Amino acid sequence: MVDTNSNHFLLFQCGMRWLYFRLSLMSSSVILAVALFVVLSPDTISPSLKGLALTYTIELTVLLFYMVTLSSEVEARFTSVERQMEYITGCVSEAPQLVKGVHIPEGWPQQGSITFKDYSMRYRDNTPIVLNSLRFTIKPKEKLGIVGRTGSGKSSLGVALFRLSEPAGGTMLIDDVNTSSIGLQDLRSQLSVIPQDPVLFIGTVRYNLDPFDKYSDEEIWQAVEKTYMKPTISQLPEGLGAPVVENGENFSVGERQLLCMARALLRNSRIILLDEATASIDSETDSLVQQTIREAFRDCTVLTIAHRINTVLQSDRILVMDNGQVAELDPPEVLLQRPDSLFCSLLAAANQVNT
Repeated sequence: MVDTNSNHFLLFQCGMRWLYFRLSLMSSSVILAVALFVVLSPDTISPSLKGLALTYTIELTVLLFYMVTLSSEVEARFTSVERQMEYITGCVSEAPQLVKGVHIPEGWPQQGSITFKDYSMRYRDNTPIVLNSLRFTIKPKEKLGIVGRTGSGKSSLGVALFRLSEPAGGTMLIDDVNTSSIGLQDLRSQLSVIPQDPVLFIGTVRYNLDPFDKYSDEEIWQAVEKTYMKPTISQLPEGLGAPVVENGENFSVGERQLLCMARALLRNSRIILLDEATASIDSETDSLVQQTIREAFRDCTVLTIAHRINTVLQSDRILVMDNGQVAELDPPEVLLQRPDSLFCSLLAAANQVNT
């Protein structure tokens, strides 16, 4: 952060030096003009007036420099104040974390079904609709692959699921509970996400898997074993107490992804979102991740936003998004039997790129 600040501060100082050079050049020109006028003026003008003119000219150039410099610094430094004022007055707060008087069934969600009823969403006011009147149901324990071209609305489904943006219309039900009527903490605490870029924090392996000390070592080892990371963790001298450096750089990308999956498995969430979780790992680790999904999350509803079309061919159903709408929703074998389907065109394009 100091290096970044120094880079911008150096650029700012270079700009001020360039401004000082131009002001000095202009001031020297004014002084030269007044000096020539004093030397070449007739003797009828008093020498004391000529000296006074030169004195005021020199003082004027100094004052001009300080006036321009200070006004520039004030304008530059007040951008921070403007930014803070924008955050204070322009940012809209999220919905409340807890809503009093709303009864949520114990153990919710028990099944993990998700129903969209004419659901629409936009990221901000006065922006285009990114999800347009979605109407479909995700069955309990279903493995749903979500595919589509860039900008089709795949990641927006994850935003809608976690209520990072409020709906512009319609409702989304999880086990017959309207997600817009409950608090964000009640909703998000029951969901798990495995992002495209695995996130690990400075600390220990145990801290990254169980930051709130809710589970025993035995439960953590079971989650690690199900995600095929037990041999790797066991080889570390400290085991679960092994240190994790910033961003988990002492683990490979695939190992970090499997640790994130172990963290999601440990939470025992009924609904899990994989946001292109295999986009940055090799094919061998990708197959290992897919096997983990099939075995460890067999009792969970898994939504997989696919970067590689081939990774969702084993899903129960494929949801093809197009312009924020549901273009196709069928099992992969049904879509593959229709050569004119949008899914077939996406698969053919992906295979052509790989070739």
